Amino acid sequence: MFTGLAAGALWGLDTVILGIALSMSEFVSTEQAVILAPFVSTFLHDAFSSIWMLIYTGVTAQFKNVIKALKTKSGKFIILGALLGGPIGMTGYVNAIKYIGPSYTAVISSLYPALGAFLSFIFLKEKMNLRQIAGLALSIGGVAALGFSPGGDTGESFALGFFCALLCCLGWASEGVICAYGMKDPNVSNSHALQIRQVVSTLVYGVVILPAAGGWGLAADVLASKTALTVLAAAFCGTASYLCYYKTIAKKGPPKAMALNITYSSWALLFSFVLLGDIPDLKSVICAVIVIAGAMLAN
Repeated sequence: MFTGLAAGALWGLDTVILGIALSMSEFVSTEQAVILAPFVSTFLHDAFSSIWMLIYTGVTAQFKNVIKALKTKSGKFIILGALLGGPIGMTGYVNAIKYIGPSYTAVISSLYPALGAFLSFIFLKEKMNLRQIAGLALSIGGVAALGFSPGGDTGESFALGFFCALLCCLGWASEGVICAYGMKDPNVSNSHALQIRQVVSTLVYGVVILPAAGGWGLAADVLASKTALTVLAAAFCGTASYLCYYKTIAKKGPPKAMALNITYSSWALLFSFVLLGDIPDLKSVICAVIVIAGAMLAN
């Protein structure tokens, strides 16, 4: 449980630091930069995370084992999970924000642990008792309430944005379940899985998504600036978060791991206060407590 909560806390810190990076001049200098920022930042984040993982697997003498894991059937499942959770899930997420805004996106995407629990029940025969289901529902409800802002402008593209948010849910939920199946192989550890995941995500973004979006110019500008150091710091926190998340998936199963992981929305409030001085309102504090309490109940 501690490792799962650490995954949520570190992802909350990653979110805040990446938000700082996205507010820097390279990402807001032009209208095109603002549009491309989610794609470029995600690409750089995963690329830097791949580098952090290369350092980690190198220092711990695991790199050869990563290559061996990649060649196994379980390694192929990790690749599939990486595609679903990275390029598909994150692309759905950023496009949902574009079309329906962050509030609705936060509410819809917060349903991914419930979908993950259902998929785990179908494919992995994972079971949850009524107390755990109640905890998961409580945690999801807290996230939904935290992200919801009534009276938001749905715009003309709500249907497309809603579809993108559902695509995000499916991608993130499927990633957890498929990677859990892959990590049942004793030759595939959480660090092996994460190294494969980040490299695959980086390659797909760099070879397919960025060229299609015309984002390589902005990526080069960011790499040549101090903003890259901020993204590098965010990627370090994200890498540590994913290591904890994948370990929790392997030890406790996807439903419980996801319930703990979505506490990142609550931890982000704390780190926003510590790093930026943003004082949360009473509603946010109450929702944050509900999210963490629900996650602990589910576990």
